[in-house]
Amino acid sequence: MSQPTRRYITTPIYYASGDPHIGHAYTTILADVLARFDRLTGADVLFLTGTDEHGPKIEEEASRQSLSPIELCNLMAERFQAAWKTLEISHDRFIRTTEAEHKAVVTAFLERLWERGEIYEGPYSGWYCIHEERYWTEKDLGPNHSCPDCGRPVEHLHETNYFFKMGAYQDALISHIEDNPHWIVPEIRRNEILGFLRQPLGDLSISRPKSRVSWGITLPFDEDHVAYVWVDALINYLTASGAIDPGKVTGEQGFEDVSGSWWPVDLHIMGKDILTTHAVYWPTLLMGAGLPVFGQILAHGWWVVGEAKMSKSLGNVIDPLALREEFGTDAVRWYLLREMPTGGDASYTAERFLARYDELANVLGNLGSRVISMVWKYRDGVVPEALGNGLDTEITEAIRKATEAMAHYKVHEALAASMDLARIANGYVEDRQPWSQAKDPEASGDLDQTLATLTRALIVLCALFEPVTPAKMAEMALNLGLDGIPTLEESRSLELAGRRVSRGKPLFPRIEPSWAV
Repeated sequence: MSQPTRRYITTPIYYASGDPHIGHAYTTILADVLARFDRLTGADVLFLTGTDEHGPKIEEEASRQSLSPIELCNLMAERFQAAWKTLEISHDRFIRTTEAEHKAVVTAFLERLWERGEIYEGPYSGWYCIHEERYWTEKDLGPNHSCPDCGRPVEHLHETNYFFKMGAYQDALISHIEDNPHWIVPEIRRNEILGFLRQPLGDLSISRPKSRVSWGITLPFDEDHVAYVWVDALINYLTASGAIDPGKVTGEQGFEDVSGSWWPVDLHIMGKDILTTHAVYWPTLLMGAGLPVFGQILAHGWWVVGEAKMSKSLGNVIDPLALREEFGTDAVRWYLLREMPTGGDASYTAERFLARYDELANVLGNLGSRVISMVWKYRDGVVPEALGNGLDTEITEAIRKATEAMAHYKVHEALAASMDLARIANGYVEDRQPWSQAKDPEASGDLDQTLATLTRALIVLCALFEPVTPAKMAEMALNLGLDGIPTLEESRSLELAGRRVSRGKPLFPRIEPSWAV
């Protein structure tokens, strides 16, 4: 028997200074859907998410709330984990950058760069935004010397830092991107990074003096400096892979052989606003340490309200948990993944949310209710035996389309193909008219085929929809007499005849929202 495919999928780790919102939810649900689909096809998956817990913004926010930095981090980590549990996120590892293991791996990684001559000390002068944790050049700044990302004022800093020789890897990075055209998807993001790399690539400041920033991981070669929070954060992916055992790292040991670990990452998933750090800083740091570069980046778009990106600093973020309270977790997941083309932006509106919910209720939910009701009404709740399958071609095509779309991360197209199969199955009901077949004694065999065909379609739909609506598909699997949600392969081959179905509550009941449309 061949070994299952291994897939290591990550979200960014989210900054622990604010509550999870729709932007965090979309990235994490997108990663969850891809991880679940990989598992459906038999892959062995490591799905990583977590919280980024160092840096001056944590210190500032903790002080504002009269907490210590670690008290704030503990609080926010609990909130993110609770949100992901509520939103049915199936992560295998939740990492925190304040963990002892991560601190040890960051220390070993920086020591490795230092010993290889990849780090030097030097002066730094530039405009800094504490809220975005980023330096900006004069030409980058917005009106009144404001941060181009959040619009807040920046301050001019002059200090001594340690630098990673990032510029030395510019040509190697360009060659890697050009030799691997799908390393960054979608193509528009790949072109953005290549455009960024047309200018000389400077070296990267990888430290902050403790006199200014005390909340961080101390550099192994200078007790007066802490690691720049972005360098600390990026290394989390390496920590979780198990490639570096910090207790055994001595010189070359622990970096030269990463076999037996999950490294390298197969797919990094993130919003387009943090693409540069992942597509430039991170791979060059790995090159400097002599480690294999990760497999691929998927940079998705933004959720916008009107013309503006959803942003905590702009005060226009939407809480996905509030939507969930009325419509349920699966409805929120469906809307976010069905509405946004994976690489582009999408605008949230109440009207579109309701339209997508109605699609679930009127197409998929309605199909499930009517098929199970007919099996109960006409065959006492037992799926009959029948020869052939009236929707076999359509099922094969739906699985093909969904699988191909997911392979190219076109999740919205995969979900459309799945919903189209539900529409086709509803049309099959109208074409076959089982209520008429039930009245004709000579049509008993035709009725058996109708009911068996529709039951098979529901089981396949149960598998196809599981990645995006896992809780509701677990309900439907139970109603279909299954022990659990089947894999795609199992959904085509499970024995139907004699299986007893049960009637449950509507999967997606009609809801009158409390808020105005």
